[in-house]
Amino acid sequence: MKISSNFDSGNIVVVKAEQPNDIALQIRKDNASDFYQWFHFKLDSTPFVEHRMIISDLANSAYPDGWQGYQAVASYDRQEWFRVDTQFDGDNLTITHTPEHKHTYFAYFAPYSYERHLDLLAMAQVSFDCELHHLGETLDGRDMSMLVVGQPEEGKKKIWITARQHPGETMAEWLVEGLLNRLLDEDDGVARNLLDKAVFYIVPNMNPDGAVRGHLRTNAVGTNLNREWQSPSMERSPEVFLVKQAMQESGVDLFLDMHGDEALPYNFVAGSEGNPGYDERIQQLENAFKQALLTVTPEFQDEFGYDKDEPGQANMTVATNAVGQTFDCLAYTLEMPFKDNALLPDPAYGWSPVRCMQLGEDVLVAIHAVVDDLR
Repeated sequence: MKISSNFDSGNIVVVKAEQPNDIALQIRKDNASDFYQWFHFKLDSTPFVEHRMIISDLANSAYPDGWQGYQAVASYDRQEWFRVDTQFDGDNLTITHTPEHKHTYFAYFAPYSYERHLDLLAMAQVSFDCELHHLGETLDGRDMSMLVVGQPEEGKKKIWITARQHPGETMAEWLVEGLLNRLLDEDDGVARNLLDKAVFYIVPNMNPDGAVRGHLRTNAVGTNLNREWQSPSMERSPEVFLVKQAMQESGVDLFLDMHGDEALPYNFVAGSEGNPGYDERIQQLENAFKQALLTVTPEFQDEFGYDKDEPGQANMTVATNAVGQTFDCLAYTLEMPFKDNALLPDPAYGWSPVRCMQLGEDVLVAIHAVVDDLR
């Protein structure tokens, strides 16, 4: 029996793995950081024998509440990820599974590999309406890539979409894949009408270094990118520095930042109501966006989410607040669950890549509902 994680986004520490019913594991912390929650490993063992894997020391993980009611995902072919029996006792996560094949992959959520990321960029760039732009390099020397969809013309709205500032939140890039597939579909009326009115600036992976390293929340040197938007630097957060620079060059009329939430089993948005510049215009745009998304899909809801900031009390290091304030625009963080959507549960797959991608397609309907009123 062997357990390994020496691959793209792999993360596990093997404490003991001698008997199938007595496997002890721990999660490696993000480099130069105390954050840990993401895991991704491969089990090479005997099929049709029950395996019991215990991941310990989770009371001190980044989000201990995220383990309550959580079910790990597994895959034999790295394409289909299904939920497996998982229990949490407050500190130990016990995964019990009888594999059908010799090799089984386990992860915190369905991984979105760096190779798939490159494939997504390559697929998009061959579209007539899309150009792939190189913004610069990360600290590990990877490309910071941006897709520009639509033909820039005077009067067109500028719509910015970013994903995976926190690299372990892979559902964010799954959503972007779905959004891009629809946006680049020349036979889709919503997409065609949007591209008549707007240009999309899309960064599918804000944190490629953290993604490859198997981090939950930080980049190569332990920086939480979603706390860098007030004063990013090329030394600590080049990813944010480069994207902010591109935003200044293009302007922003709508900003959506895609994330995943460890604890809350819902899809929801968080706005910029705590910003000094927040006003009735932004509030009306927020409400119109939410109402459109509520209408188009039962996967979205507006009852459960984060507590709203008091007026003037927003954390201006956070992307949604910083961009919303700087450009006086509608800015939303969209959160998806690591668990399942409690309002529309799927015991076999939970919240999944397919559902993420469908939500990405539906987000375009909400953008379409507000695009004429952004300015």
